[in-house]
Amino acid sequence: MLRRATRRSAMAKARAEIELGAQPDAAWAVVGNFGGIGDWMPGIESCVVDGDDRVLRLMGLEVTERLERRDDEDRTLSYRIVGGVPVVNHLATISVVPDGDGSRVTWEVEVEPDDMGDLLHATYQQALEALKVHLGG
Repeated sequence: MLRRATRRSAMAKARAEIELGAQPDAAWAVVGNFGGIGDWMPGIESCVVDGDDRVLRLMGLEVTERLERRDDEDRTLSYRIVGGVPVVNHLATISVVPDGDGSRVTWEVEVEPDDMGDLLHATYQQALEALKVHLGG
């Protein structure tokens, strides 16, 4: 029996992180607000929340993201891109942990196709730099 070879794209993993002077609860109040991302992330023109989905308008695109999990105790939020950009699979997690006198925010993503990994890493790192400015350093 002959089997047809199938090409499957690989998943990329990327991680961006930043140290903040803000206390973990203060950072989480901003990061954990699923509908408030437009207040601090560059390039977002609007964010409309409908149930567990948020629709972002940015750079002429309309991207739909779905909240998968939010844990206030662990200060962790996970979401997927479900429409608007050419991804087969996407899962991102943002977390806030204590770090010295402040906090550390980590934004991790697994995405397919794998060529989206570098783009998302750069986007998330830029967003975290903007978050730091938004929170006062």
